Amino acid sequence: MNQNAKTKDLMLSGLLLAMGILLPMFFHSVGIMGKVFLPMHIPVLIGGFVLSPYLACILGVITPLISGALTGMPIMFPMAIIMAFELGTYGLMTSLAVRKMRLSVIPSLIIAMISGRVIAGVVVFFLAQFFGLKMNPILFIKGGILTGLPGIGVQLILIPSIIYGLKGIIRKEGIRV
Repeated sequence: MNQNAKTKDLMLSGLLLAMGILLPMFFHSVGIMGKVFLPMHIPVLIGGFVLSPYLACILGVITPLISGALTGMPIMFPMAIIMAFELGTYGLMTSLAVRKMRLSVIPSLIIAMISGRVIAGVVVFFLAQFFGLKMNPILFIKGGILTGLPGIGVQLILIPSIIYGLKGIIRKEGIRV
């Protein structure tokens, strides 16, 4: 990878990280619950389409941690920790789905969403075992999906629209849209 491509990818990562912090702040400031519309997930999932698997995973991991440290949203323990694994999986799996499996946008999103939620359940299981948290992994996943249904719907409509809008830029990267 040449120096210009590295610089472009790092700048894009920074932009998506900023969006991942600012978008939830905006939602909360106008009274829209983040648990329902999942605004932090959107930049991370977009990152999976435009960044390498490595950078997309890092973006997903650090976004909730930095947001939690700067804004208190999400609460650092246990939510930011759980979300770091979940969003890291979203970024990684989306990027792998489009780059390695050559899947289109919707199947890539669905694979990432399922994988991320499974990983979140695994993390909840380990946190419950080792830290005595009173959390049931199955109920956590089920509750997250049911509460987040509006956000999942928004993601399945908004993200493909954005990705298709960026298809000229993305095709240069060799991603199938």
